[in-house]
Amino acid sequence: MMMKKLMITAVLLGSGFLSQAQEVGLQLYSLRDQFKVDVSNTLGLINEWGITKIEGGGTYDMPMEDFKALLAVYNLKMVSVGAEFGDLENDIDKVIKNAKDFGATYVMCAWVPHDDNKWDLEETQHATEVFNKAGKVLKENGLTLAYHAHGYEFRPYKNGTLFDYMAENAIDFNFELDVYWAFHGGADPLALMKKYPSKFVLLHLKDLEEGIEGNNTGHEDVETNVVLGTGQIDIAGIVAEAKKLGIEYMFIEDESSNVVSQVPESLKYLDALD
Repeated sequence: MMMKKLMITAVLLGSGFLSQAQEVGLQLYSLRDQFKVDVSNTLGLINEWGITKIEGGGTYDMPMEDFKALLAVYNLKMVSVGAEFGDLENDIDKVIKNAKDFGATYVMCAWVPHDDNKWDLEETQHATEVFNKAGKVLKENGLTLAYHAHGYEFRPYKNGTLFDYMAENAIDFNFELDVYWAFHGGADPLALMKKYPSKFVLLHLKDLEEGIEGNNTGHEDVETNVVLGTGQIDIAGIVAEAKKLGIEYMFIEDESSNVVSQVPESLKYLDALD
């Protein structure tokens, strides 16, 4: 356990993350199956990995205070919480309360409901309006809204993509770049970071298995999530750019059934980066 904690410290110190207030965290969805079995032991596993910052938003059917007590036991801080699009649109007070209860700084939305695979300008404009309206209220309450694009936003629009429309019209919200889904949807995550250096405030670090072709549906077999640095995505370049841009948190998200063995390997990969 101690060696793992030392390892993650090396990741942060060696890559300059601590000096620039950047940290490698974990998106709790990665361990969704493990949480179904034992919440406390799963949080303990994250602690053993040396991770202290997490993104989640739920309590796994536990009372809020009991779950927060476990977070304290395992030295875990919920810095970002997820929010449903419908709540951002229709019940912003619920979103604010949940974020405040956890002491989070960021609110992220990972999916905009749409019919089947229909996503065009109409859906894009509606989502942008909702995010701007909700983001303004969240900002007034000391919170930052970040939309996690899921791949379908990178469909062509004018001389760019529908994501470009969202980014250019994002006034009161920002973005969480999931590098897997951006790449899977046909975009270049590193190029996006360079094109919109002030728009991305959070990252999901996730790699795509070699040989897998993406699409614009926002869906893929979770087993195509592989150890960072072993897939198709330029994780090293992305991490270096995130450091340059001062992105505060980079959450590892591994949705595969091999998550427990793969996350330590991904941490070792990050540790080896300059």
